[in-house]
Amino acid sequence: MTDSIAAHAAATNEHVPFQRIFLTGSSGYVGRNLIRYFITRGIGVTALVRREASADLVRALGAKPFKGDIFDGGLAAGMSGCDALIHAAADTDHGPATEKQRRVNEDGTCSVLDAARAAGISKVIHISTESVLATGRPLVNVDETMPLPMKPVGGYSRTKAAAERIALAANGPDFAVVVLRPRFVWGRDDTTALPALLKAVRSGKFAWISGGQYATSTTHIANLCAAVGLALGRGRGGEVYFISDGEPVPFRTFVSALLATQGLAVPDKTVPRAVVRTVAAVGDLLAKLSLSRLVPPLTLQSYATSAVEVSVDIGKARRDLGYYPVTSREEGLAELRSAQH
Repeated sequence: MTDSIAAHAAATNEHVPFQRIFLTGSSGYVGRNLIRYFITRGIGVTALVRREASADLVRALGAKPFKGDIFDGGLAAGMSGCDALIHAAADTDHGPATEKQRRVNEDGTCSVLDAARAAGISKVIHISTESVLATGRPLVNVDETMPLPMKPVGGYSRTKAAAERIALAANGPDFAVVVLRPRFVWGRDDTTALPALLKAVRSGKFAWISGGQYATSTTHIANLCAAVGLALGRGRGGEVYFISDGEPVPFRTFVSALLATQGLAVPDKTVPRAVVRTVAAVGDLLAKLSLSRLVPPLTLQSYATSAVEVSVDIGKARRDLGYYPVTSREEGLAELRSAQH
């Protein structure tokens, strides 16, 4: 368990009015940390798992595994005895759009919500992403009033936006659905963003896009877990909330600090933004023409998340949920450094 998650769980007086939570995406980075967070607070977790290795993992974390998948006909039975659902499972691939991703993110959300309603669950937290707004243009201090775009940048953005619509449409008087949108989730035991950055630097493929000085919001994993807990207790059904670490930071500053915790210096190599966007657009076109048989090195989806400013306003989460970042970037980075020793 991360120290920051444990500290917040012990210190907060916020009461989560649920005794047992059903969790999808339990073996992923966010899911593992949510299990730790709620188990520390004395709240039971039943975790959906597909493989025995994942079952072993969630047992070790203190959760009860339920073997199946998001399309399992017995999913409602697996949710029996739970009074809340956290839907964190998703296909997060930033490559070319696929039918598999659409099925998981869209049909899978329908399946999980239908099962939850049949099981008598009363509160749902749907984990979404700021990428539902991504078009490839900068997102500057955006809030929840910004409408979803007509033309999302890629398959991940399109299917997660559709999943949001599905989730919000399911909201009702006895079935409250709350959507959280974190941006750039990071922290100790990260198996997503940090490993990808490390691989790019070590392979010599890493370069700053137009210097990398554009702003980005970030969300430490402890802050996301705290937000989920608050949303369960205070989140209003049918509402969307952005979550982050607070004030944005230059992308280059943050990524450099992340890599420094792993003992890596970042190269000064830079590539013009226009060149990167052209390469990404050509990659998307080739993937489409080859019916996804060709996997390009860069897509517009990945461009939109790392090549332009993406900053979010968390004022609504502060007002409605009482949310505040429980872990600062400095504390999170120190935690990563200490994990290396």
